[in-house]
Amino acid sequence: MKYYSTRDTAVSLDAAQAVKQGLSRDGGLLTPTEFPKLSEMDLNAMLPMTYQQRAAVIMGLYLPDYSAKELLAFAEKAYGPARFDTSAVAPVRTLDEATHCLELWHGPTSAFKDLALQMLPQLLSAALKKTGETRTACILAATSGDTGKAAMEGFADVEQTKILVFYPKDGVSAVQEAQMVTQRGENVGVCSVVGNFDDTQSGVKRIFSDEALRTELDRRGYFFSSANSINWGRILPQVVYYISTYCDLVRDEKLKMGEKINFCVPTGNFGDILAGYYAKKMGLPVGRLICASNKNDVLTEFLTTGTYDRNRVFYNTMSPSMDILISSNLERLLFDLGGRDGEKVRDYMDQLAMSGSYRVDDAILAQIRELFWAGSSGEEATAAAIARTYKDCGYLIDTHTAVAADVMAQYRAATGDSTPTVFVSTASPFKFCDSVLKAIGETPKGKGVDLIDQLQYVTGRPAPWRLAALREKERRFNLSRKKEEMPEVVRTFLK
Repeated sequence: MKYYSTRDTAVSLDAAQAVKQGLSRDGGLLTPTEFPKLSEMDLNAMLPMTYQQRAAVIMGLYLPDYSAKELLAFAEKAYGPARFDTSAVAPVRTLDEATHCLELWHGPTSAFKDLALQMLPQLLSAALKKTGETRTACILAATSGDTGKAAMEGFADVEQTKILVFYPKDGVSAVQEAQMVTQRGENVGVCSVVGNFDDTQSGVKRIFSDEALRTELDRRGYFFSSANSINWGRILPQVVYYISTYCDLVRDEKLKMGEKINFCVPTGNFGDILAGYYAKKMGLPVGRLICASNKNDVLTEFLTTGTYDRNRVFYNTMSPSMDILISSNLERLLFDLGGRDGEKVRDYMDQLAMSGSYRVDDAILAQIRELFWAGSSGEEATAAAIARTYKDCGYLIDTHTAVAADVMAQYRAATGDSTPTVFVSTASPFKFCDSVLKAIGETPKGKGVDLIDQLQYVTGRPAPWRLAALREKERRFNLSRKKEEMPEVVRTFLK
């Protein structure tokens, strides 16, 4: 199994090198040359397995540089009881016969990023040894709220690594910010950026492509790698939970083997739903992938019309992890649907950089429309979905999950499709207490982490203990810079 760039198929890397490097030097995203197929026999064999065992099997198909024994050990460490509060790791909650919710927030930071970012540090550490790397990996991450904390939690004090996280100032929730600025670890750093997430993400990408800076840091014994979903080591562990969900539903006799299932995914950077697409390519019986956007609906417009246009108003919403106008992982989908034509993808990305928009050809658009359905949920509709799910199902969801719940309802009303559907829950409601309290008819009494107790009290639900403990943690980081100053922040961090 080799990995090549979405912008140049002449680039060819082994799995360990792809994980170590994170991003191709030409700016493209590293992508496997093939997607192994899963038969019904393979899926049946995974039914009695634990989540950790399934993860080792699935990741092993893509990582020939790693042994089965290594991968199982990594999975048991990443998803064990010291880090996840349920042995199921990614449990599936059934709301009715045709509706299920995949809970991806039982890890150490109470967000779906934990499923990948508890695994990536172990894959990267092993990759450094396998490739004979003697330099220290500098992990750069741009976050719209959840990636930053999950990445720092995973990489904190990991040997031969340092991690620096940039987040948009005033663009994350109070709880998300508290999680990041109180992070422990001698090798971690945090800086807020004046601007929105796209400014932050673009700044990190420019640093990656800055040859002079790379050369300078190489002389000092460092190289760049990524914890964002541009790194294949982030996407691959996410493929696991789609396959595991299907196995759980079949095992629990809520689905028959071979029966199709839809997934509705709240997404801004397209990585989470891309993992679902890859699971479908592998043979998982997926019907429709439903892409749920918030008020920043650039993905909904693209998947519907074939035109990607980031030249629009940017909104700060109650679902901040989706407040994104430049969806990096869409590049991998275009590469796959466009016949793996690196030149075509490079042209699209050049158009996006120069004019802020591009339009795919009719052949790609036809495939998109067959695979995906897309909808968006505004602020009022998102709040209403929280209230409705809480009232009708006795189930408390966060603002991002509510976007998925609302768009799932839109899809069913528009199509009449009765296929069993899983909507993906990407964060604990206790990360967004203010918005959740208002949605269920309560008046928030306080701010930030102080609202965790109130939400526990009025709902009778316990908060994840790590969130509840935030109030006692001391703030470590206060740095804030303009996007133009991000390279200097890196230089200072690595002194």
